[in-house]
Amino acid sequence: MLGRFFRRDLPRTSIMTPGRPQPHPGRTGLAIVAIMKDEAGHITDWLRFHGAAGVRDFYLYDDGSSDGTPDLARSVAGLNVTVLPWRMSGAFEQPNVTFSRQILAYAHAIENFGGAYRWMAFIDIDECIVPTRGTSILEVLEGLGAYTNVSLPWTMFGPNGHDKTPDIPAQFAYTTRAARRADPVLNFKCIVDPTDVTQARVHRFRTTTMGKDSVNDVGVRAPYKNRHLDGFLSDAALQLNHYYTRSHEELAMKLGKGAVSDSPLARRNSKVHEKLAVIEATAIPDTAAIDFLRRVGITRPDALRSATFAHDATPAPESDQSRDP
Repeated sequence: MLGRFFRRDLPRTSIMTPGRPQPHPGRTGLAIVAIMKDEAGHITDWLRFHGAAGVRDFYLYDDGSSDGTPDLARSVAGLNVTVLPWRMSGAFEQPNVTFSRQILAYAHAIENFGGAYRWMAFIDIDECIVPTRGTSILEVLEGLGAYTNVSLPWTMFGPNGHDKTPDIPAQFAYTTRAARRADPVLNFKCIVDPTDVTQARVHRFRTTTMGKDSVNDVGVRAPYKNRHLDGFLSDAALQLNHYYTRSHEELAMKLGKGAVSDSPLARRNSKVHEKLAVIEATAIPDTAAIDFLRRVGITRPDALRSATFAHDATPAPESDQSRDP
């Protein structure tokens, strides 16, 4: 059951306890939920990267793509990709509150599909969950089994000198990021137990077991108001790479197509450029995504793009003949 909306300037959905899904017998694993629009140039790379990290189930809410993104998403062999049409808008007349279709998508995924999974991650197509140790996301989550709400801080990547969009996956193209995780380039995305959620928002969730608390990737617990503190910020096991701008060309396209949050265009553009300035002024090298791919035997961009998956296996390593001499 969807609950109520709060605050005109920042709508949020509360999922009331009677609407939470019941855990299915033997539920296990991780599903990723995302809302998408016109991501034809990136969707298969994004899916294959997370497939290499052990994820097999994806629920993608399509916000009116016109470039073939849904068909491309369904085309990746070995992954269970459910695409749902999600072009919608609406608002209450009294009170004057706009629906957040992104949060509604999250609520829909939790209530309709969440009972089958121990974990659900809620991220965007320009974000990748990167194991910084081990070879899968689930390896890390297994160590956090006592908890129901995990927060991952953004690691913010900029254009990396690319004016035009390079024809290689983002993980290989963008390898410099903001040096610090702090305002204005700090926010979080969450991985939660969908059967324990009581409130969903884009950047934070509440659960019955943990209330307003969350843990980081190594199990340090904190209330939401303290997630920004150095003792909580961590990428020791998982790093959330946010390819925030991609190339300058794609940044212009991103600003042109508007935000899923429907935030005012001028305000959004100002915020984006503020973040970009910080990223570029403090840029340092970061190859965590490439390092992970090498650990699972993918050393070349073309190998990621050709990867296929068995349901419970990572892709086979490249042959010696396919590697760089």
